[in-house]
Amino acid sequence: MSKLPDMPLFMPDGEQAFHRQLNREAQAYLKQQHDHRFADRIHLCKALMLALLCLGGYILCLTQQSSWGFFGGYLLFVMMGMLLNVNVNHDASHNVFLRSPRANRIIGRLVTLPLGVDPDYWRLRHVEFHHRYANVEHYDLDTEENGFFRQSPYQQHRSYMRFQHLYWPLIAALSLPYIAWIFDWSDRLGKTPLAQKGALPGKQGWLVFTAAKIAHLLVVLVIPLWAAQLHDIGAGVVIASYVISQMIASLMVVFLLLGTHWAQAEFYDAPTDGRMPQGWYKHNFATACDWQPSPLWLQQWFGMLNLHLTHHLFPGWHHRHCPALAKIIERVARQHGMNYRCIGYRQLMREQQQFLKAMGRGDDPRTGHSESPWQPK
Repeated sequence: MSKLPDMPLFMPDGEQAFHRQLNREAQAYLKQQHDHRFADRIHLCKALMLALLCLGGYILCLTQQSSWGFFGGYLLFVMMGMLLNVNVNHDASHNVFLRSPRANRIIGRLVTLPLGVDPDYWRLRHVEFHHRYANVEHYDLDTEENGFFRQSPYQQHRSYMRFQHLYWPLIAALSLPYIAWIFDWSDRLGKTPLAQKGALPGKQGWLVFTAAKIAHLLVVLVIPLWAAQLHDIGAGVVIASYVISQMIASLMVVFLLLGTHWAQAEFYDAPTDGRMPQGWYKHNFATACDWQPSPLWLQQWFGMLNLHLTHHLFPGWHHRHCPALAKIIERVARQHGMNYRCIGYRQLMREQQQFLKAMGRGDDPRTGHSESPWQPK
């Protein structure tokens, strides 16, 4: 088992006044709106619509007589499943889609079925490690070293990584299938730090985990292969539909969740004394930013993950509140000298490329080697 030492602590670092004002204004906004932190009726209806579109795409592909018709229905099924994950499962993982943690876990199980990712292990990786220690080597499990892609200055550099700014979309497209079939099983077998969290314990845990994996294969491959055979559609069409759809969905999810942690973001080595070098708020401002899609209405379908710094500061709020919270953060941050960043889509992509090129060249704070204006911490 890969075991980490005790989780590092964030020191207050003079952030108490910022914390108090930020939360006071957020609560005042909620009271003024006579609202709550969870999904409202509109977003429950939106989730239902996405679920019906997902089911409709699945039924459509199973009833098609042509290969292209099958692929179109299958792609709709997986893409709606992806939107369900960013709009529903992400909030359910933070227990803010519904009020009941049990109901959130059940919903997570259902909506992750098209992608095959185990929601309990993903929740631990995302909430307990990534959210607490974004861009911290060994603790942010989303940036673990893998030998193919260098996304931290504290990871080993290899010569072929100088091309990673070109091939990173391929890595991103393979990420969700890798999580589903490598990370999940590694977590289940106790080979990762998640073993310390005791997710899905005992025989019942094994039953839930394996049943979900079998259900995923039945839904995405076995039943479609059977239906395709009835309509004289080749098995290759089904396999290709599965692979291509999963890769497209993975590319979009990874872009939404990780891209904002590259643009002018700082990275940190694992602390040796058990203490992070700055406070929790300063750490989040240094490792994430908000960004705006073009056109702006797209954020309604991205689960507001473009407002990523806002989400990191308010993970216990449903994503529908993020636009209002972002305005509060911007105002309060300016008053307290905090560096709130909200950039456009083009700038986000430009800064992503600059970071990937710097990592591909081997920029390393330990040796002082740097060939770009980007400087890690």
